[in-house]
Amino acid sequence: MSDLDDIQYYGKKVLVRVDFNVTIDNSLVTEDYRIRSAIPTIEYLVKRGAKVILASHLGRPKYRNQNNSLGPVAVRLKEILSRKVDFINDCIGTEVHTKIEKLNYGSILLLENLRYYSEEQNNDPEFCKSISSLADIYVNDAFSTSHRKHASTYGAVKNFDIRLSGFSLIKEIEYLSMIRYNPRKPFTLVIGGSKIKDKIGALENLLPKADKLLIGGGAAYTFLKAKGFKIGNSLFDEEHFDWVKSALSSFGEKILLPLDHIVSSEENSFSTVSGDIPDGMCGVDIGNETSRIYSSEIGGNGFGTIFWNGPMGMFEVGHFAGGTMNVAKSMALAFWRGAMTLVGGGDTIVALKKSGVSESEVTHLSTGGGATLRFLAGDKMPGIEALEQAN
Repeated sequence: MSDLDDIQYYGKKVLVRVDFNVTIDNSLVTEDYRIRSAIPTIEYLVKRGAKVILASHLGRPKYRNQNNSLGPVAVRLKEILSRKVDFINDCIGTEVHTKIEKLNYGSILLLENLRYYSEEQNNDPEFCKSISSLADIYVNDAFSTSHRKHASTYGAVKNFDIRLSGFSLIKEIEYLSMIRYNPRKPFTLVIGGSKIKDKIGALENLLPKADKLLIGGGAAYTFLKAKGFKIGNSLFDEEHFDWVKSALSSFGEKILLPLDHIVSSEENSFSTVSGDIPDGMCGVDIGNETSRIYSSEIGGNGFGTIFWNGPMGMFEVGHFAGGTMNVAKSMALAFWRGAMTLVGGGDTIVALKKSGVSESEVTHLSTGGGATLRFLAGDKMPGIEALEQAN
């Protein structure tokens, strides 16, 4: 897998697959971390006289609609770069080719949403040819989509003789490889969110290396039920219950579970309970005692590695955000004490921002959600494999 060095870019058309799948509200980008992650690659190519053609998806549109247009992203990108960014309302075809030919060297063109064409996700051969015909050189700077075998990350890539890794992609692989293969000890995992199934592969790979696993969020209640606790109406993953019991049997001494909970009824009242969760009540956040213990475990790890994926509760609701906010602040404390701290997952990054912890108070924010977990699980990453096949 080659990086951007030692290539002559002047006058070349360079297609950069970025991930600008960001949150947009009223035509304004409200969270731009993924855009900013791609800036080093974009600026590097611009300064070397390339025609930089940016390709991305936004959401999962079933048809062409303004809500999924990348137009607002072009506006935000222009603001960040303080330079002109051209935008065209298609990603393939004669008009796109004409626009590219008219670009000056060192210019930037953002294409419209790739997923306006179903052929993108279907890895359609003809669509792949259309994409690859746009440029001379291909760069993947979208780690967060590299676990998918889509046209712009896999099929079209094979049509390029020169296939390169962008700076953001390389950074992701380097940091996540440290966790996957040789995390600095002590190694603490902090896992939340609602879905256990998405995290099983990563946990199977990381639990043998971890010193502690702190579990919160909806994922915790299946573990608690396996330990014999009543969980009321809380989330329960029956499909993966056997796996949870096996994990507790093999690694129970490493796993910390909530001792108390913020619970809510269907009437939206809430209270704190310890141990069992009563019938009719649903766990919506870790309780104060659990929050104190988890914060101490995280903040006290000042020289090891900490990986956090998934909020501790329904942090979007103010009353149920305490556990997640405390974990975020403890991650910052661990960072300042010298720990290597890594945060992955869209909700987790949003929670970090909501807590007031800045990006500079974390060693690495992974742009990937599913891609991060798949990489840590040791699964194949088609978007990365396509780059390697060129060498």
